Amino acid sequence: MNQAQSFTLLLVEDDTADAHLTRMAFEEGRVAVDLRHVENGEQALDYLHQRGAYEQAPRPDLILLDLNMPRMDGRQFLVSIKKLDAFKTIPVVVLTTSDAESDVIASYSEGASGYIVKPVNIDRFIQQIRKLEDYWFTLVKRPSY
Repeated sequence: MNQAQSFTLLLVEDDTADAHLTRMAFEEGRVAVDLRHVENGEQALDYLHQRGAYEQAPRPDLILLDLNMPRMDGRQFLVSIKKLDAFKTIPVVVLTTSDAESDVIASYSEGASGYIVKPVNIDRFIQQIRKLEDYWFTLVKRPSY
């Protein structure tokens, strides 16, 4: 895959520190990633539907989704988008602090493409983001829209 190509990533994360750390990890990465950040599932739906402040929002190549958020949580968001033909092909990787087996099973059952437990250690977190970047943006072939 062309390393000069830019990818759009939608980060759905309510914790500003985690969002900042994720952005830093991608900025230090080897692939150009246009990271778009929203704070809950409702904003993420507005983004995907290009409503309100997101009228010109590009379609994401990947969604990183936290599970535990206010308003509409990640579980509700995942169920909502995987029902819609327009969005069901967008890979969604859950990136959360929960390592509960019930959350892992539910996420995959509802259409998640992956599940990553956020490491507490900053260096390990950055390593996880780099591995995710390598896999989704250099190794995997995705449909072009």
